[in-house]
Amino acid sequence: MKSIVYSQTGPASVLRLEERPIPEPGAGEVRLRVVVSGVNPTDWKSRSGSTAALAFPEATPNQDGAGIVDAVGPGVVDLAVGDRVWTCMAAQQRPTGTAQEFTVLPQERVTRLPDGVSFDVGASLGVPAVTAHRALTVAEDGPRRLAPGALAGRTVLVSGGAGAVGHAAIQLARWAGATVVTTVSGPEKARLATAAGAHHVVNYREGDPAAAIREVAPDGVDLVVEVALGQNLELDQAVVRPRASIASYADDGGGEVRVDIRANMVLNTRLQFILMYTMGAQALAAAAEDVTAALRDGALGVGEEHGLPLLRFPLEQTAQAHDAVEAGAVGKVLVDVG
Repeated sequence: MKSIVYSQTGPASVLRLEERPIPEPGAGEVRLRVVVSGVNPTDWKSRSGSTAALAFPEATPNQDGAGIVDAVGPGVVDLAVGDRVWTCMAAQQRPTGTAQEFTVLPQERVTRLPDGVSFDVGASLGVPAVTAHRALTVAEDGPRRLAPGALAGRTVLVSGGAGAVGHAAIQLARWAGATVVTTVSGPEKARLATAAGAHHVVNYREGDPAAAIREVAPDGVDLVVEVALGQNLELDQAVVRPRASIASYADDGGGEVRVDIRANMVLNTRLQFILMYTMGAQALAAAAEDVTAALRDGALGVGEEHGLPLLRFPLEQTAQAHDAVEAGAVGKVLVDVG
């Protein structure tokens, strides 16, 4: 099979296309014939060595993807050869990411795609959708699961609504019945966030963004999905209601935060940090179930018309796909595999 591999961390040039044997699934594992692989910032960061050293003599990148179950190992239940599926965390503590024609995964990292949902949508889920689900379900007074009506009567502020996680958070929050406000840096990103389903879009570089958000939510925001806490905490604190939660899932804009203790005590603010890889099996399973329910309802579209442009690369150009994500490409970067 064709496989993108690397045996040392570094720039995207360490990635190379090789022929490798088709792997066999072990107990509790499935083999996936990959159709589309999704690229996330975590993929280039792992490949570069900025987050951890390479744990294997050779690894294949990319956590997310979609394809068809090609074989199942002993003990696999609820999945069968021929099932269309999406996956996340393919390369988490394993050398077998999705940038190859076949990959072997634990069955708990594989979820069926509902009928009619494209592989492009499936490959765009994973890290963004699971992270967004977690961010929307950590509020002290909020739901632990998402479904239509679960966030009814609540206002959600999504920071960076044109990003992949922001896009998923807008769509999931709207599906769950929330009023969705998002902040963006310019008119083109505002157009994308609106297409994703945001009810209100605020350009944080113009005027008084706190006043604009308060105009929409005079009693304050219930939940913030935050991409750049160091940059945005002051704004978040100015617009949240008492007992609100700020869910921080990324480190865009700097790694240090100064918290006004007294102001947050008065509001009983909850500051929640999120990393998909350590959030636990129960939260991961809940996200897979709820995201799949949203898929069945048609709530998670991708493409220009849904606010998430698709940027495509063939398998042999996986290095260029990584470079595109690292350079801050707007939209979802996909690698066509099968």
